[in-house]
This record gives sequence, C-alpha cells and structure tokens, in this order.
Amino acid sequence: MPRWALFLPFALIVALAGLFGWRQGWLVANVSETEVIAAYAERYLADRRAAGTGPGAPSDCRARPAPEGAGWLVVICGSEPHDPARHYTYYVNRFGGLERQVGPEGG
Repeated sequence: MPRWALFLPFALIVALAGLFGWRQGWLVANVSETEVIAAYAERYLADRRAAGTGPGAPSDCRARPAPEGAGWLVVICGSEPHDPARHYTYYVNRFGGLERQVGPEGG
C-alpha cells in the first residue's frame, strides 16, 4: 500500500470537519432578526403556558437592539398595560442563543 494512502482517512476526516464547520458558520451568520423574534415569540407562548398565566399572542413580542455589551437583541414580550406577572424579556446573542431571561420564571 502506498504511503500516501495511509493518510487518506485522516485527510477525509479533516475535510469533513472543515465542511461541517463552514456549514454551521454559514447558518449562524445568516440568522435574521425576524427569525429570532419568531423563535422567542414561540418561547414566550410556551413560558406563558408553563406559568399558567393564560394565553399570549405572538404579536405581543417586539425587539430592540441590545444595550452596548449586552448581546444583539432584546426581545420584549407581553401585552399592554405592563403586568410584571406576564411580561418576559429575552436577551439574545448574535447566534440566536439566550443570554438572559427576565420575567416571572427567569428572574
């Protein structure tokens, strides 16, 4: 067996890992604000059901840019007038992940 053939499995693993990493980076880099707001609106509805505070609506959610150093977006969910038992605030990082939750369950 030629010597280069011994390194072929290793080269294949490295190439697949690179392709997987590139794909994950592409997906993360293309997360839009709309997708994040929709995802956290669904989480808000689930949080409301879990807390037993009645039904909410996805239209109760809105977002604004996060303060400097606090992530990417702040998704604020809750109907008006403000009710601390039914308002949730989600601090979201650039990758769409939750950094911090403020509300009845998240503190």
